[in-house]
This record gives sequence, C-alpha cells and structure tokens, in this order.
Amino acid sequence: MASLLIYLHGFNSSPQSLKAQQMAQYCADHRPDIKVVMPQLPSYPEEAQVYLEQLILRFKDEYKIGLVGSSLGGYLCTWLSERFALPAVLINPAVKPYELLVDYLGPQQNPYSGENYVLVPQHMAQLQQLDVATINAPQRFWVLLQEGDEVLDYRQSMMKYAESKLTIEPNGDHSFVNFERFPASIIQFLEL
Repeated sequence: MASLLIYLHGFNSSPQSLKAQQMAQYCADHRPDIKVVMPQLPSYPEEAQVYLEQLILRFKDEYKIGLVGSSLGGYLCTWLSERFALPAVLINPAVKPYELLVDYLGPQQNPYSGENYVLVPQHMAQLQQLDVATINAPQRFWVLLQEGDEVLDYRQSMMKYAESKLTIEPNGDHSFVNFERFPASIIQFLEL
C-alpha cells in the first residue's frame, strides 16, 4: 500500500511554514515514494472538520496514512487520529485552543494567505466539540515539545499525552527550534 503523509499547520499559519516545508523537502529528497498533502486549512473549525473528514475518506482505502500537526494542527490531528485510528506526530500541540483563542475573537488576517475572516464565540464552541478528552490509543502518538514555547504551556501536553511517546527539550520556542533534526524519525514512527 502506498504511503501518505498529511501535515496540518497551526492557527493563522499555512503549508508555507518552515516546519511544513522542511517535512516536504525531506520526503522529496529521501522518500519520494510518500505522497505529501499539506492543505491550507479552512479558518473556521466546522469547515476544517468537514474538510479533514473528506480528505481522510478520500485516501484511506488507497494509502497508509500518517499525520503530522503543529499547534492547532496538532489538536486537529489528535481528533483525526482517534476518529480514524491513524498514527500522529504532534509538534507543540494545542491542548485547549478553545480557551487560548478567545483572545483572538474578532477580525483576523492570515499572514501567509492574506485571508480576512472573523472569529466569534461560536467558533470556540465548534473547536471544543473536537476535543478528545481521553486518549484511547496513546501508542499512536509521538509528541514533540519545547519548554520555551511562548504560546502554549508544554506541561498541558505533557499531562494529556503522558502515556504516549514524548520528546521534551529545554528552551526552544513555539516554532520548535531545529525541527529539521526530526523528519526521518517522524517517517519511521509513522511507519510510512
């Protein structure tokens, strides 16, 4: 069965982010047999949910799928992993984005895509509906954390994914400094 890597970016980010590009470049250079899909996710949670479900349903019979998600993308990967029994690598994942993003209610502009949109409380409720309260298959997850993350408290992820494979580094930041060290190990963990 052919392999498919799906990379999900974070809030107000895009497939053009450095980590996404490093992951894609690694696959192009070392594993061109892997199909890489890096969608520009819809900005609204309900639309993202529908889009991602359709994406998985489109490929799941044809491909062995592995997920990689950063920040909000990590939160979405957790939901997808539990929903479709897929392995996932999470990079500084958001644990409760519906609490964190309350500070961002109102007009937004994605700096990568230029898209203008407005976040309202209803969107936080939609995000909360995607919350996976209990991880049923912790062995499916590898979580990469840096203690210097200025956006998210890494200890939330450490607790939520306590039974999963964890890599916790001192310092760093939300972007996950020196991510280029990990793509080969990520592909190996996902068994692609």
